Amino acid sequence: MALLAQWIPRRFNSIKLNSFITATQLRNCFPGPGKTLFHEISAQSQMSDNCFLQWGFKTYRTSSIWNNSSQSTISITQEINSAQSTMLPSTNEQSLKTQTIPSFDSELSLEGLDDVPPLSPLQPISEEEAVQIIADPPLPPVSVTLRDYVDHSETLQKLVLLGVDLSKIEKHPDAANCLLRMDFEKDIKQILLFLIDLGIEHNQLGPFLTKNYAIFSEDLENLKTRVAYLQSKNFSKADVTQMVKNAPFLLNFSVERLDNRLGFFQKELELSVKKTRDLVVRLPRLLTGSLEPVKENMKVYRLELGFKRNEIQYMITKLPKMLTTNKRKLTETFDYVHNVMSIPHHVIVRFPQVFNTRLFKVKERHMFLTYLGRAQYDPAKPNYISLDKLVSMPDKIFCEEIAKASVQDFEKFLKTL
Repeated sequence: MALLAQWIPRRFNSIKLNSFITATQLRNCFPGPGKTLFHEISAQSQMSDNCFLQWGFKTYRTSSIWNNSSQSTISITQEINSAQSTMLPSTNEQSLKTQTIPSFDSELSLEGLDDVPPLSPLQPISEEEAVQIIADPPLPPVSVTLRDYVDHSETLQKLVLLGVDLSKIEKHPDAANCLLRMDFEKDIKQILLFLIDLGIEHNQLGPFLTKNYAIFSEDLENLKTRVAYLQSKNFSKADVTQMVKNAPFLLNFSVERLDNRLGFFQKELELSVKKTRDLVVRLPRLLTGSLEPVKENMKVYRLELGFKRNEIQYMITKLPKMLTTNKRKLTETFDYVHNVMSIPHHVIVRFPQVFNTRLFKVKERHMFLTYLGRAQYDPAKPNYISLDKLVSMPDKIFCEEIAKASVQDFEKFLKTL
């Protein structure tokens, strides 16, 4: 019994010493964060070893006093030596095991450290955890509005900040799909810088791009080439800026088309280079619109209305919009002014603004002057009233200076019509 009491503490002491050695070896093999972990293990092992050594020593002394036998002492010593030789490795063996311990990065698995394994995507979670998960709504595969994509597209967000009206662009599905595929930095930013350098103000970019969203599909070098062509034709930078503002699609046309249009108006209207340039600066839509209305109106002026070529030249250089005015409006206005008001061609030529005025306004004022006996349009006679004043003045000035009546009288007359 005494022998068992003495052997047990020695046995535990040997086991703890072996644990300590093993921990020391592992600590030397694992650098970095692992060093702290194994340092704590070895410290705990040393503290435990001291406790077991003290307890075993006391037990040994007590048993020695009770059994003062040299044979028992020799037997216990042999048991301890046998246990130590079994548990503790020799110096050569310890060195060999230290060399054969695998490195942390190559062979040793993290599973040996009893770490908590990572969560699996298929692992079930509680309802409380599920409620806390915030997921972005998926993009709709098909939509009739760009509003569903604005929150997910940096390009659309910045276009909105510039003032672009996406509700008008989304009416054209091809253009909307093209914008969604574009990258702001790669596809749009350089075009914006080009427009700003051309003279388009920041607050004008939104309306401009709303109309001409197709400019993002144009090559930047082609745009610069078209500007350079216009400047080579003696259009100043201010002229080009004004033309681009008034005709946003101007730069979408090739140099060949721009050159053909300028040549057409110069030849068809028999204008000089300077007058042709002034004409398209004032109405740049002549370079971008269809030529059919222009050709049709030229025939109407010559064949139906009876104007001479030089008279047509004078009127269109003074009012370029006459080239694109609706044919029906032209004929109805001319018929009333020439046949009802009895104004000859040479007087109409001096005031072509009459073709740009609403016909019912001309009728109301002429009838009011006729009612007052003041409808006199012959410049060679007294109380002459020019067509310019007849159609351009507001009602108050027209009544006071031309009709010599009050606005109330004019309004009462209109009620009788």
